Amino acid sequence: MSKEPDLFSRQIGRELSRIVFSREEIRRRVSAMALEISEAYDSDDEILILGLLKGSFIFLADLVREIQHPLQVDFLVASSYGNTMRSSGDVRLLYDPEASLTGRSVILVEDIIDSGATLNRLVPLLEERGPRSLEICALLHKRVAGLDREPRWVGFDAPMEFLVGYGLDYSENFRHLPFIGSL
Repeated sequence: MSKEPDLFSRQIGRELSRIVFSREEIRRRVSAMALEISEAYDSDDEILILGLLKGSFIFLADLVREIQHPLQVDFLVASSYGNTMRSSGDVRLLYDPEASLTGRSVILVEDIIDSGATLNRLVPLLEERGPRSLEICALLHKRVAGLDREPRWVGFDAPMEFLVGYGLDYSENFRHLPFIGSL
């Protein structure tokens, strides 16, 4: 393991077992996803990017800077983890987006799809608001969830490990890491 993850893990007092996706791997994949998204929409589509906070904020920031299409950004906050390493399955919506979804092409940006509980709760709530289309873009997908709707864009298939960094956290720690590591 390189010195960079060891230095970051010592700041928090926990060991990272390995780097799963490097800063460069993430950069390349996010750029490719932005191109795929740019090519998927017509010039007259009104795109609204909805970031699912807090985990998606770094991914979303990098993604929207690369999308070659006019867009707007808003956020929502839902929680199912609390201070544990396992989803409780009880999804709470803590902040609702202010932007109107009616008639717009909406992309819900998620950091990681794990249990699927968050998406399975949010998608019907968002669809009730009358978007023209609703797609999901996820940086990581563990491919274990029983999803009502699969994401259209996925950055990486994720291993069955607890991942942190690049916005993903454990009890609000590790979000700042520029790579994704296993805790």
